[in-house]
Amino acid sequence: MAHPSQLGFQDAASPVMEELLHFHDHALMIVLLISTLVLYIIVAMVSTKLTNKYILDSQEIEIVWTVLPAVILILIALPSLRILYLMDEINDPHLTIKAMGHQWYWSYEYTDYEDLSFDSYMVPTQDLVPGQFRLLETDHRMVIPVESPIRVLVSAEDVLHSWAVPSLGVKMDAVPGRLNQTAFIASRPGVFYGQCSEICGANHSFMPIVVEAVPLEHFEKWSTVMLEDA
Repeated sequence: MAHPSQLGFQDAASPVMEELLHFHDHALMIVLLISTLVLYIIVAMVSTKLTNKYILDSQEIEIVWTVLPAVILILIALPSLRILYLMDEINDPHLTIKAMGHQWYWSYEYTDYEDLSFDSYMVPTQDLVPGQFRLLETDHRMVIPVESPIRVLVSAEDVLHSWAVPSLGVKMDAVPGRLNQTAFIASRPGVFYGQCSEICGANHSFMPIVVEAVPLEHFEKWSTVMLEDA
């Protein structure tokens, strides 16, 4: 969950998000080293009184500033490509959920069950109870079993939307007439918040996403109750 004045990422709740955090630190360290080197060169050039008016070229310097950037780009590209592969890989999901974007709410359908679907609207501010978050709570949460591969099929009924949950490292565009898919594994129980991340109209800010990860036995009880109430 995000905190006031937070500068960093939310706590990772999936293996992919943990990999993204590690990659962020890796890339940030490279950027920091480059920035330090450039700053040192600038300060040295400005502060020194020594100049060489007769130098025209330097084969060694040209080799260094050609090879070094290539090596740096490779150091960034290799872990990035690995994470891209992990994000696209979907192996035998235990549960498939269809998330449909509307103006301005989400609807969910658990395709492995015969009749388990519901709409998820934002809870108005006046209906919130102590401990709930303004503009982030929904009347129905998307409940999933923890430590199980989940596949989410994402689409939209009207305009472009985007289904995003930062703690899970998930962001997938919802395009009318097109079915996109993403996958994740919730590594720990908890409630994870997200929002529509594509400007979709006047009430774009009022399309929260709430994913609740629970143990498998609790998920089975929840699904049984939902099917009985359907």
